[in-house]
Amino acid sequence: MTPVPGSTPHRSSAPDGLSTDATTPAPSRTEQDPPDRTGSGPPPREPATSRWRFLTNHGHVLIHLARHPESRVRDIATAVGITERSAQSILTDLESDNYVSKVRHGRRNRYELRPELHFRHPQEADHQIGELLNIFR
Repeated sequence: MTPVPGSTPHRSSAPDGLSTDATTPAPSRTEQDPPDRTGSGPPPREPATSRWRFLTNHGHVLIHLARHPESRVRDIATAVGITERSAQSILTDLESDNYVSKVRHGRRNRYELRPELHFRHPQEADHQIGELLNIFR
């Protein structure tokens, strides 16, 4: 494989577990600069190796709705960092399991939560979702 000028060759693992050779562009000058530590710039980006989160997108949507019950799907998607389609899919999941109900107010929806319902996973099933929501209100 012939490297492209200004790029760095590396090996990556494909989804099927097979390694492939790949070439990625060299980082731009701004990516090489140290983060602004004065507090005036954006927060430093997380390293690529720590892309996981403690809460799922479903949890983030619930927390957002607890804070902003009259949010539009677009607002929810932007706040959580997902597509509108994903936000709509999550809302459908939460509504079908009765964690959220949608009430029409004029031309807008208002989302009402059921904080007395329990978590779905057996390890947390003895806790109500309201306990989580209270942490982040």
